[in-house]
Amino acid sequence: MNLLFLGTSAGVPTKSRNVSGIALRESKGKGWYLIDCGEGTQHQVLHTKLSFHSLKAIFITHVHGDHCYGLPGILASAGMGGRKAPLTIVAPAGIKAWLEATCEATQLCLPFALEFIDSDGLPSVEFESMAVSTFRLSHRAPSYAYGFTETKVDADLNIEKLTQKGIPRGPLWGQLKQGFDVEFAGEQLKSHDYLISKHKPRKVVIAGDNDQPDLLFEACAGAQVLVHEATYTEEMTQKAGDVGHSYAKLIAAFAETVQLPNLVLTHFSPRFQLNPHASPSIEDIRKETENAYSGSLFQARDFSEYTLDKAGRFSEVAGE
Repeated sequence: MNLLFLGTSAGVPTKSRNVSGIALRESKGKGWYLIDCGEGTQHQVLHTKLSFHSLKAIFITHVHGDHCYGLPGILASAGMGGRKAPLTIVAPAGIKAWLEATCEATQLCLPFALEFIDSDGLPSVEFESMAVSTFRLSHRAPSYAYGFTETKVDADLNIEKLTQKGIPRGPLWGQLKQGFDVEFAGEQLKSHDYLISKHKPRKVVIAGDNDQPDLLFEACAGAQVLVHEATYTEEMTQKAGDVGHSYAKLIAAFAETVQLPNLVLTHFSPRFQLNPHASPSIEDIRKETENAYSGSLFQARDFSEYTLDKAGRFSEVAGE
């Protein structure tokens, strides 16, 4: 399971950072999911190996433009590129209304069907090898976090249990191993009852804008990675007042409380410069976070990629 950041700036782009966009790639195959797509996201995708043909779903955390203004362009480009397969969009209801109005006003006719799922209803959506849960956050507009949990985990057959049940070796064993439920002696046998998982299911939580990290207690249960905004430092937030965003110390304290192994910060205010000697600097956010959090900390950059392996180890992928 890999995370590829397509944009890490808050509100507006900078010369080195585009606005929000994250690609979550599956471990096997080329399938991927897009979480948020601010203006210019499709151009960012052109600098990667991602293809809109293998895009399985788009998740929008909330309706603010730096998280969704790139959506019509992505859909139009996917259509012009020959995509025919239906595409799922999980988003607040306002996104559907806005997109439908945009398509009508600009005469955008897509050659593939769109399936909208309203995140306001707190759905749990399942794909071929991924289950996605939705969690409500606190922001100026309704905002959500999405928890991605793999559903197909490498497993061995529980030989002892199969033998005790009297299930003969052969096709039934093979079907159970592949994750299919089977019927034996008039009884429906569940595959998961006869499998021993080789590792814990991997889980990544990607949050939208949020000024109350404590709302993520349930979401982070069993998660190895949380991606969360750190738009400001505590000092900058105090000067700005009620900004509807988290600051570094706030999210760090939450991550420490739930003993989160890995924290990835993103959505940085454009005021923070990459130069560690400048003021304010992205280094200020790092220092403030590390003072309150003892886990593994990562500050995302545009096009930085991270991998979560089967053993739950999270690390940055070296650039080509």
